Amino acid sequence: MTKPIIGFIGLGLMGGNMVENLQNKGFQLNVMDLNKDAVAACVARGATAVDSAKALAAASDIVMLCLTTSNVVEALVYGDNGILAGIKEGAILVDFGTSIPASTRKIGADLAAKGAGMVDAPLGRTPAHAKEGLLNIMAAGNVEHFEKVKPVLEQQGENVFHLGALGAGHTTKLINNFMGMTTVTAMSQAFAVADRAGVDRQQLFDIMSAGPSNSPFMKFCKNYAVDNVSDLGFSIANANKDLGYFLAMVEDLGTRSLIAEGTSANLQAGVDLEMGKGNVPEIFDYFLKLNV
Repeated sequence: MTKPIIGFIGLGLMGGNMVENLQNKGFQLNVMDLNKDAVAACVARGATAVDSAKALAAASDIVMLCLTTSNVVEALVYGDNGILAGIKEGAILVDFGTSIPASTRKIGADLAAKGAGMVDAPLGRTPAHAKEGLLNIMAAGNVEHFEKVKPVLEQQGENVFHLGALGAGHTTKLINNFMGMTTVTAMSQAFAVADRAGVDRQQLFDIMSAGPSNSPFMKFCKNYAVDNVSDLGFSIANANKDLGYFLAMVEDLGTRSLIAEGTSANLQAGVDLEMGKGNVPEIFDYFLKLNV
């Protein structure tokens, strides 16, 4: 069976490695990114550089996005030279980023009006996994659309889940990140409070890790708070963005999360102190210095 032509927008660490993986597996790609060096690296491996989202969509059977925010996604979809203006009937748009579910459903409806489909497919694991095609992919959308892109997703992910109607993937990812980033923020403050109280941080870890609080997240927090090794690989700025999206989703659902509001406030404080580029366990430094 002939492989579909893939258009890929967003060649950061994750997206760039996803493209390299697909190229290694024989797919033809059209690529676009503001980073010309990233584009050149893909072109050197055989990809075609395209200068507008409209042109990329018109030349591709599947359009894949690995972008930072819902605002960026919407700008690329709805711009004068955007995806919606160029997408072919029968084509599928796949959004790998972490987006607001309501935005995803709106885009899906507008694509459907042009005879195209959409799958939201946020990712788990790291850029290293992306390069090897070993991501966790939380896909959602019309079953027919999902089945159409599934053979490609299976080249990108070790575990490919179908979670239901369009938006369920982004919903699940936001819930997952709410739980994870709240855990890391709370554990980071625990180490900071221990330090202020004169409790040895290593001893605190030894005690906590001997009980049910033990987790990979705790180890990431300990690695920074005790060993000064920052290795989680997810920035305070990204966590802050995701918590904001989670709160927007919760509001859309007619409820409230005081826990998420607290986590978001602490992450935002870190961003305001220009800590946004640091990994999330580095919020420990903010808590260590925090005074009332």
